[in-house]
This record gives sequence, structure tokens and C-alpha cells, in this order.
Amino acid sequence: MSIWFREFTLEEIRRIERGTMVEHLGIEFTRVGPDSVEARMPVDARTVQPDRILHGGASVALAETLGSVGGTMCVDRERFQIVGQEINANHLRPAMQGYVHGRASPIHLGRRSQVWSIEIRDDNERLICVSRLTIAVVDRQLK
Repeated sequence: MSIWFREFTLEEIRRIERGTMVEHLGIEFTRVGPDSVEARMPVDARTVQPDRILHGGASVALAETLGSVGGTMCVDRERFQIVGQEINANHLRPAMQGYVHGRASPIHLGRRSQVWSIEIRDDNERLICVSRLTIAVVDRQLK
């Protein structure tokens, strides 16, 4: 049984993310499962620190992107939007090349808040970063 409010295609997610930081960092959504969402991000000049290892902020950007997209897919986008409230991340090992792959799964899906767990791994499946994102579900403001 799926947790999503409605089914989203990868192309639809990619279209929503065009022209945002997600596109700038090269984040690509790769899979939507019944209760998780996955994406990858290159370890390149856009995402490394001066020592040429993955910047912790880039890992956090990937984590927040995954949790936020997952959270958005769980609500009626006509009525609600999600906004980040808190994120934490533990950086466990460096990544220096290739891609990092993130997977977000919900811990809590409430009417007004959600908590997501995100794991980021390198191309060899080694755990790079673990993160937890808390988001608020708020009424969409009419323009």
C-alpha cells in the first residue's frame, strides 16, 4: 500500500524541480517506491569543499530535498504545502568521487507535521550521512 496522496512519476518530479537549487546541484530523482523516494547527486565541483570531498551542506541539501519531495507527495498539493522546520545530519565518512545516493522514508506522517529519515550512501553502498528532517504541513496560501 502506497503512502502517497497520489502517484507521481519521476518526470513530474523532475519538472517540478527545474530552475531550482536541485537542478543546480545536479540532483536527479531515480526511484519512487511505495513508501520511499530516492535520488542521486554528483560529487563534483558543485558539491565539494576545497579539500575536494563532499561538502556537508550539499549532503544536507540532498537530504532536505528528498524529505521535502516525499512530504509533498503525501499531501493534497491543492490545499497544503510543506515547509522545513528542522534538519540534522551526521556526516560519517567522506565521498570524493562518483555519486551519492539518498533514500528518504517517513518516520511520522501526521496531519500537521511529518518526520523523515534520510540515508545517503556512496556508489559502493557505504553510509556517508544520516539525516532527520521535520516538516510542517501548512495550508496553502491563495494568491
